[in-house]
Amino acid sequence: MTSAPPSADIREEFLRFLTVEKGLSPNTRTAYGQDLGRFFLFLGREKISWDRARESDLAAFVRNESKAGLSPRSLARRISVLKAFYRFLLLDGRLDKNPAIHLTSPKTWLALPKYLSEAEVKALLGKPDPADSRGLRDRAMLEVMYASGLRASELVGLRLADVRLKDEFILCRGKGAKERIVPMGKSAVAAVGRYLEKARPEFARKNTEALFLTRLGGPFTRQGFWKMLKGHARAAGLQAKVYPHVLRHSFATHLLEHGADLRSVQMMLGHSQITTTQIYTHVSGDRLRRVYDKFHPRA
Repeated sequence: MTSAPPSADIREEFLRFLTVEKGLSPNTRTAYGQDLGRFFLFLGREKISWDRARESDLAAFVRNESKAGLSPRSLARRISVLKAFYRFLLLDGRLDKNPAIHLTSPKTWLALPKYLSEAEVKALLGKPDPADSRGLRDRAMLEVMYASGLRASELVGLRLADVRLKDEFILCRGKGAKERIVPMGKSAVAAVGRYLEKARPEFARKNTEALFLTRLGGPFTRQGFWKMLKGHARAAGLQAKVYPHVLRHSFATHLLEHGADLRSVQMMLGHSQITTTQIYTHVSGDRLRRVYDKFHPRA
């Protein structure tokens, strides 16, 4: 019997298979690779080869990840990757039994998204210094993120031609290269206008179509935006952990709290199914419950 390929090699084969068969985006491929990498590290500590792992070993890995504080949503993705990985091994003839077939995902709807209050968003947006070129750029990025509910990858991927200031909307490319039109509020339009007029020419040291540029003249990365966001959140005194998706969650939650309909929010977020958007009704409902309990005389 031939020995199994090293875990690094089989991981690359699996990711290539998914890229070809499923058309994975680079970001999703990276996330899947990291998830599988954590599984292989766990197996390495247990001195188990990936081709000898049993259902009990996979369950032990999931329990270990859960105990480490992984959110239900991230845990569900880990399980999804494991199921896809062992389906691939079965299809490829490397295994004759699937140890992941009975793995079940946690109820991800219980993991309500964290979001900022309107006062916290205002404090965050007010932190970048408008007298400084970086401040103008940072303010524009934060305004667009909150005004349009973009993902971090969508924000840093914006091009000059994608922004229509006169018409107050953005052409956004989301998951699976799907395009959608998202409105921008007047505050975001004004912030982007100031950035384009006063700051971007200072950063644009080479010919690039990217909208938001670093001080070196290149496009932002997701990690670069996250670092910038964390700096301003810290300066604003926000106690909660602030990461890019928090602004997206805040965008959706605040829209629903002010009366927006679920279908419109779904379209703006770029969700393919409305069930994904419905999680924000739980958030909004939770807030309504707190308000009711606090102010109703017979609550």
